[in-house]
Amino acid sequence: MKSYKAHQLRRVLSIIIITGFTIVLLALFLSPFVFMATTSLKTQGQRAILGGPIWPAAPVSIQYNGAQADLYKVPVKTCDGYSPDDKSIKALALVKKGLKQSVFVDPQNLAVGEFTCVLSWRATPRYFTFSPTWSNYVEVWYSINYPRLLWNTTFYAVTTWIGTLISCTLVAYGFARFRFPGRDFLFIVLISTIFLPAAVTVIPLYTFFVKIHLVGTWWPLILPHFFANAYNVFLLRQYFLILPHELDEAAEMDGAGPFRVLWSVILPQSKPVIMAITVFHIVFAWNDFFGPLIYLKPNSQLYPISVALQYFIGIYGSRPELVQAGALMALALPIILFIFAQRYFIQGIVITGVEK
Repeated sequence: MKSYKAHQLRRVLSIIIITGFTIVLLALFLSPFVFMATTSLKTQGQRAILGGPIWPAAPVSIQYNGAQADLYKVPVKTCDGYSPDDKSIKALALVKKGLKQSVFVDPQNLAVGEFTCVLSWRATPRYFTFSPTWSNYVEVWYSINYPRLLWNTTFYAVTTWIGTLISCTLVAYGFARFRFPGRDFLFIVLISTIFLPAAVTVIPLYTFFVKIHLVGTWWPLILPHFFANAYNVFLLRQYFLILPHELDEAAEMDGAGPFRVLWSVILPQSKPVIMAITVFHIVFAWNDFFGPLIYLKPNSQLYPISVALQYFIGIYGSRPELVQAGALMALALPIILFIFAQRYFIQGIVITGVEK
């Protein structure tokens, strides 16, 4: 009985330690995002407040002699007229700042008038109230013409996703389900292109598109995605290989051709890997900076949000709250997509694990 209780205690302790460690890692991972969100809701004045909280806050103040007087948490034993043994803390309004002595008034009893407290106002905590500045997002929305940038980025991401999905699915289907001379060699050649640095192809591709007068249009960015890439072909092929061949044979016995088998048998069972490729590609296209920068340079009306944000940072670099608001707005759609797609990721992991 004692050994059972000791085992249960160790199990509970291990769960607590693992859960705590996971929470700490999650907090560290999300801390930049939290900083981005809180900064985007501040004003320049709120960012400059000495000792201000991380969340968007404004000092609590009262009107005194036609001016704003902030409320501070003052130990009353340091103030004139209070007992040195009094350990209470009151909300007092600062009237005159001082390094060693500061002048306050009591908002609850202004008739007492001003009195001196022996303390430095810089070292005294003040009262804050939650005060988010949602107008930062409105300012960014109109400053960079966000609807146009959102349309440009969505158009780029969706059209290239269609090309990637069609081309990579067909190539992966061929490698996974058909036997032909040199199949394995061609697959090795395809996979070896992963090791080819992207910088090697930049100048030849750019020269080619300049010769056919397509620079400044969407075509140099869209066309390459209609030719399969090794990463997605590898993922799709590996997933197709775990699907039973008996399903293909049953469909063929009913008169289905290769494309019918792909459409009606393979793809309906491949939702997890297709969703994974969708998320990976949308995130890639959403963050793609170098390609749009060199090919769309002559036509700023086609800029996606990744390129436009860089120009926005150059103009509004002295206002971090606007920069963070713009970055957070750019992250919104990929985050929403990932939240809705995570169910398919888990399903893919379970299916793959069971088959293997």
